[in-house]
Amino acid sequence: MFTGIILAIGKITSIQKRGGDCRLTIHTGELSLKDANLGDSIAVNGVCLTAVELGKHHFCADVSNETLSRTILNTAQVAMPVNLELALTPSTRLGGHIVSGHVDGIGSVIEKKSDGRSVRFKFKAPDNLAKYIAEKGSICINGISLTVNSVDGAMFEVNIVPHTLKETTLGDTEVGSQVNLEVDLLARYMERLMKGEAAAQPSGQVTMELLQQSGFTH
Repeated sequence: MFTGIILAIGKITSIQKRGGDCRLTIHTGELSLKDANLGDSIAVNGVCLTAVELGKHHFCADVSNETLSRTILNTAQVAMPVNLELALTPSTRLGGHIVSGHVDGIGSVIEKKSDGRSVRFKFKAPDNLAKYIAEKGSICINGISLTVNSVDGAMFEVNIVPHTLKETTLGDTEVGSQVNLEVDLLARYMERLMKGEAAAQPSGQVTMELLQQSGFTH
């Protein structure tokens, strides 16, 4: 688990194709790995990866076909900058929100404009994720815990303060870029719980009838 508070910007230094999936080597920049161990989880642009090799300033991780199909790591290139976060510990300050590192889908940057000293971004989420995104709720974008300012259908906006622009890759993210999205964990579990016994059925969906039965509508 992670908090969505980025610890450093790293850089992909090697991509090795291996039987359909790949192994990444990532230089960790200012992120210290002195407390990391083989098998530890490290979030790379919000994707939870397992360290299979550790050096003083780098680590290697295998990326499965599943992860490649669901994240922007499928377009990773050597020298690409990435946001890094080590897994939280019992003593970690929970400055963001609970992040699993399991990306739900890929969004895109629709608009980027100055707002005082901050920058306001507008993103478009995949249609199937729009229901999980709420105004003033939390969302994880490329591993960064952010607050949703406004929502309009599958479009949503976030305001990025100067510190976050400097300490993450968002400062260099432009209109048209793709980003990893992880919706709030509680929203996903709430949907599953609302299905009740219907969750055991192969294609159980949240319907108006189910909402009425659960007391959410009249």
